[in-house]
Amino acid sequence: MKILIADKFEKFGQESLVLRIKAEPRAQDASVVLHAFLEQRSTGRAIEVNAGRVIVGAPTWFLLPETAEVFLIPDTPPWVLEAVGRQPRIIMDARVSASQMDALSETLHAAGVRRAVINTAWLGEQISAHFQDAFSPQGAPDKRNTLSIFYSHEGRDFGGALETAGGIARALPQLGDVFWLAAGDVFVPGFGFDAAAAQAFAASPMLAHLWLVPNPAHNPRGDFGLSPEGLALNLPPESTQPRYTYSTIALLRAALFAPPWCDIPPGNPQGLAAPLAPLLRRAMDNGRVSATLYTGPWTDVGTPQRLEELNASTP
Repeated sequence: MKILIADKFEKFGQESLVLRIKAEPRAQDASVVLHAFLEQRSTGRAIEVNAGRVIVGAPTWFLLPETAEVFLIPDTPPWVLEAVGRQPRIIMDARVSASQMDALSETLHAAGVRRAVINTAWLGEQISAHFQDAFSPQGAPDKRNTLSIFYSHEGRDFGGALETAGGIARALPQLGDVFWLAAGDVFVPGFGFDAAAAQAFAASPMLAHLWLVPNPAHNPRGDFGLSPEGLALNLPPESTQPRYTYSTIALLRAALFAPPWCDIPPGNPQGLAAPLAPLLRRAMDNGRVSATLYTGPWTDVGTPQRLEELNASTP
């Protein structure tokens, strides 16, 4: 492979390329198409990422077969280039209305939530640039319903997402003893962040309370069982008991992210990536996780295909 590259690609770019993202609104469905391309700053030349090949290494190279050129890409983490190389055009839903955001803010306020911590990675700077450090319902006469927003920029600080447990451990110094968890790519319009549920959880010995949902098509086996007493169960593989899918909505206690359940230090200074499920399973095995089955509308968006299906079915 190295010999072929040396023989064929003899024109080495004199200037490194930088990754750029261009957003184009789509009027037909109010979504946004993000075009990833590489730019040569001095000339303004733009090269679509999927026009060539990203060779990840130290340094990272971009090969353009059409013109037999090779460029350095020194300022972008290799995982980002690999991601955009596989999926250079990313469709993001932009149809969340002001009224929907107002309703969410009011629901959180009613549940006693006054501040939110958003963990960001891919394109996370767009989220912080849009919301900045607070969100208030439009036309609100005062600031009592203002939701203060703090950020944990995993992509900026560590070059990629830290997964759920690693991200929570990173954000832990900004969180209280008990806090809500919700994934940003789940559509669940009827869910209520209930203050009574949070108070009951805080008064309990539980480390986590999960909202489970009936299994979607992409997760037919489910994740966890549910006992008649309302405990989440870490069922063995051979069990025939029903399993349900974790909705990614939960009430959590900070103690879950400390020994013996988790070995990552508060603040996760090394940026260790760690999933949440192993922590939950350890706590379940000790009877410390409760759960509720939620049967309202719920969609794990997850992929552009599921987003398109959701948009087609949502007025």
